[in-house]
Amino acid sequence: MPTPKYPQWVVYPRVPEEVYTDRQEFIDRFYKIALDAAGQRSMSTVLLGQRRMGKTEIFIRVVNRLFWEQDYRDPKAVIPVYYKFEDKATDRWEFALNYAENFIRWYIAFRLRKPELLTKEGLSREDLPDFIKTNFESAKGLPGALNLLHSIQKKGVTYPDSEALTLPVWFSDNTGTPIAVFLDEFQNTRLPQYNFDIVGCMQSAVESWSCPHLVTGSAMSILAKEILGRGSLFGRFSSEPIKPLTNFWGSELALKSARYYGANLSEEMAPVVADRCGGNPFYITAVVHQASERNVVLDNEEAINGMLAVDLSSGFIWAELNDQVTRWIERINDYGITKWVLYLSALDESADEEIHPSRIRQELLEREGKDVPLEKIKDTLIKLSRGDLLEYMEFGGWFKKIDDPILLEFLRVWGKVEIERQNYGQIQYNLSNRYQKLKRQISEYKGYLAETFMAQVLWNGQRKLIAGRFFHSESDIQFPWQFFYVRQRMRFSAGPGREVDVIGAADRGQVWVCQSKWVNEKVGRQVLDDLQQQGEWAREDYDPQIMRLWLFAYSGLTAEAELYATEQGILWSSLTEFNELLEHLGMRRLPLL
Repeated sequence: MPTPKYPQWVVYPRVPEEVYTDRQEFIDRFYKIALDAAGQRSMSTVLLGQRRMGKTEIFIRVVNRLFWEQDYRDPKAVIPVYYKFEDKATDRWEFALNYAENFIRWYIAFRLRKPELLTKEGLSREDLPDFIKTNFESAKGLPGALNLLHSIQKKGVTYPDSEALTLPVWFSDNTGTPIAVFLDEFQNTRLPQYNFDIVGCMQSAVESWSCPHLVTGSAMSILAKEILGRGSLFGRFSSEPIKPLTNFWGSELALKSARYYGANLSEEMAPVVADRCGGNPFYITAVVHQASERNVVLDNEEAINGMLAVDLSSGFIWAELNDQVTRWIERINDYGITKWVLYLSALDESADEEIHPSRIRQELLEREGKDVPLEKIKDTLIKLSRGDLLEYMEFGGWFKKIDDPILLEFLRVWGKVEIERQNYGQIQYNLSNRYQKLKRQISEYKGYLAETFMAQVLWNGQRKLIAGRFFHSESDIQFPWQFFYVRQRMRFSAGPGREVDVIGAADRGQVWVCQSKWVNEKVGRQVLDDLQQQGEWAREDYDPQIMRLWLFAYSGLTAEAELYATEQGILWSSLTEFNELLEHLGMRRLPLL
């Protein structure tokens, strides 16, 4: 249960406070967008990202912050409104009634600072008008809102959905009250359950600068392509993309989860958990939780792989992904070949990750004796892409696998269970056995841990001028304005063995090549030569305008190596400078191992 951060949660978080990790940047960003509505400077914004990245949790925490951290008596305080589009059947009258009532409840709950008014248990719909008349005698705008609610109840308006959706903007315009409307699971407006046009009614509503609409949802393809990428809402939203956690923040989440669930996870292995889970917060937490449930010590890659195999076939990950897949297939409502097409798309072993409909057609013919028209298979793949189960490259008219290795592995296991009807126990054994035989990816865990911290330094250092003393440099170091990506253990394009510990590609053609040496003796000239060689490989691949070489040497450099680093302009940090740099950038020190 989350430790209460406020007197009472107005929308209850899904993630315990003790576990919640690294989405503060997005919380601060959306909090500012909401507050800017008071000065009519806010634009409606969508938070876009793959499933299980924590988008809903960000909205919940921003709404709670707006509710509790503003002066509710200030007429210029921004009224937070949270609404979730449910995945269930409704008609336009029921939707309009619920939407309008929800807005009114949020207004009075905020103005009185009584979150219990948000629920029907705290105040029934029937008692709502009398309560408002008693407590808001001269409140401008509320009588009109109540009149609309009454008219919808009596079916006395022509377009109830349109009237309800524009109510917050009407209220803001007529009372001068800034409002921020948070809409979750917005993709559900495109499902058959909503057989009326919500999106078309929202065009004027989302254009308000004093009543921005902040939108997210779990189906990125529908949000980005079908709702915001075309039609009446096209061009009316700013976009904030959310990506997987970096290995640093993923390891922080793994360690927090281990403490919370009582799992045994070593510091060195936390970044490995983050890497194996692709930085996905849900997967990371699931693996650690599973280890706690089974009392497994996560102190090597084999143990991590074992827990991942268990969770993929029978644990928290299986339950979550099975629900996602089952729900989407039910929505498509075509059970004939949909399951087969999805399963076979995951089995396609193309090196370029492209999914070939012709191969699926051939497999269906061989396995099921069905000669399915190619257009039928393509249509099914398009429908599956809307549920983020694969990607449809619309302009090129081709398909590719989703960038989620764990989801792809799940689909292969799911297909063996649901479609091929293989023995479930045998499937679990085969998966576990295969995962235990996976080649060890990381040879030295302490070095990888340091690399993870170095990579995060690049992210945290963006747009900062950092004192040269952290890098044994006479001049201060200006970090890039933006890193496009930072990667660990990346192989260069040409030749075997060409690998770099950390590489960052930034604006203005700037590239950082970084190396970690966590050893108990000072390192010499050869390590610097190796780093320079990696820099040359980077030049071949990137043709940079600016090249930075940075070495973390746990115990420092020999006198000869120090002199050479100075002559060559190579940045380096020993443990002392590195820890000081971490603290300067708001990070914790390297753990003592």
